[in-house]
Formats: sequence, C-alpha cells, structure tokens
Amino acid sequence: MDTLTRMRAFLSVVENEGFSAAARKTGRSKALLSKYVRELEDELGVLLINRTTRQVALTAAGEIYVSRASTILGDLEALNEEAREATGEAKGTLRVTAARTFGDAALGLSLVEFSAAHPDISLDLHLNDAFVNLVDEGFDVAIRMTRLTDSAMIARRLGSLDFTICATPAFLAEHGTPKHPSDISRMPAVIDSNAKVLYNWTFKDPATGDPIPVNVSGRFSANSPYTVRAATLAGLGVAMTPDFVVRDDIAAGRLVSVLEEFVPRDAGIYAVFPHRRHLPARTRVFVDFLATWFRKNSPGRDSAAA
Repeated sequence: MDTLTRMRAFLSVVENEGFSAAARKTGRSKALLSKYVRELEDELGVLLINRTTRQVALTAAGEIYVSRASTILGDLEALNEEAREATGEAKGTLRVTAARTFGDAALGLSLVEFSAAHPDISLDLHLNDAFVNLVDEGFDVAIRMTRLTDSAMIARRLGSLDFTICATPAFLAEHGTPKHPSDISRMPAVIDSNAKVLYNWTFKDPATGDPIPVNVSGRFSANSPYTVRAATLAGLGVAMTPDFVVRDDIAAGRLVSVLEEFVPRDAGIYAVFPHRRHLPARTRVFVDFLATWFRKNSPGRDSAAA
C-alpha cells in the first residue's frame, strides 16, 4: 500500500506539473508529496523527476515509469469497480459532459432524477456546447445530440433527435410557404452556429432518399437553439432547430413547421463513453438509467434500444 500511495503522489505531481499544484489538487501538503516521491525514487534506486525552482521535468526513467504506473493504477481502479459491481454497489464520482441545450431543456431532468435516485454517486456535470475529448479531459460519459460518427467510442442510443424547419405565420405570409427545400435559399434564415450544418442545410428527397443540399443565408446567428428560437419567433427568418426546442410553439400556432417530408431523420441522442476493458459500475448504472428514462420520456419518434 505504501508503494501505491507513492505512485499516486508521483502521478499527481506529474499530472499537475508541479508539487504546489498537486498539493492544492489533492489536499495534501507539498512536503508530504515530496516525501512520497523521494521515497519512491529511493525504493526504485532511480531519479524520476528533475526538480527546479519553477517546474518539474521527467527523467528518462520517469517517462517510462509514469506510463506503466498509470496503467497499473487504472487496472486497480477497474478491479475495485468490478468487485463493487459484484456486490451491487455503484459508488464514486461520475464526470459527465453534455451540451448546454440538453441541460437547459426538459431533457436535463434525466440527470437530476438520476442524482436523486443514486445518492452514492456524485455527479460532476459539465455543460459545454464545444466538442469535448472524453479521454483527454477525463470524462466518463458524454451525452451527444448528433449524427454519430466517432467509431473510437462506445455509444448507446437513448432516443431520436428530430429537427424541425419552422417560421412564424407572419413570416410565411410575407415570404411564402416553401414547397421544396430549394425555396429556403431565397428566404432569410436564422442560423444555429453550434450546428455542424451552419449555412449548408441538407434535406432528403422523400422519393429517392437522395440528399438535397441547400445554401442558406441570414443576418442573425447564435450558438444557442433557444436564442435561435427567440429570433425565429421575432420573425427574423426560417430556422432549423431541434424539435423539442420549438414543439410547444408549434402546438400553440406561434410557429409553423414546413418541409416535414424533406427533413432527414437520422440523428439521435447518445450516451458516449470511451472503450474500456472494464466499464465502471457507476457508468453502467448511469447509462441504464438514462435509457430507461428516455423510454418513458422520449422527446423524439422512438425510444432507446433496450
């Protein structure tokens, strides 16, 4: 156990690029961390870190050791998780990243309800509209609303993600109701700058299934579907937005859905997590909970696969 403690101290110093930063992160004193690293070096008989007044730098031996030590401690954590899972226990901190739109919408209730149902799991939620690398930034799970293409990750489909092309009745009275996607190119559009499509919206021919690309333009763009909704309600243009953002507006007649037969239906809401030899119990419990929640509260056309 002493060796494991020293290994963890060493990795903490390396990951935080210094003893002071590692002390702040771990809550241990700088002197204690320095003691652990020095004892590890004495035990190995090699110098792992070159210390200067401003920074620490790995020696050649340190470079080798940090890689293997990370693997060993990772395997140990996975082993502990397997043991907990065998007894039905799911504990610890779960780091989750999701788009701000997901958290701000009614869908975000799934995360709140999970936390309420599992008091032994601490949910560390980060809402970020930018694409996040799970491995590099240390996240366990990402909730993504997209057409999934990242084959380096494991993904579980939670539900469909339908998009709607919509505008106000007054806007359509002024500009005409589009009958074909090409009609959109002659209308001002409200652009969601977070969306991959930006100014090139792709539709689908209902007869042949062929894609129909349409270039759009407009004087208002925003990196939030809810701001896009507000601008659309103000009559600034026609918008492409997730159905759950404008569903109530369409039901109330404030917005009108158009070109429904041309809108592709291949996007989804996914729980995404890195390939791991041993999936932590808390991750499996979280994904299973979301799958069940979406089956009961599906925002799209289908429910999650069992």
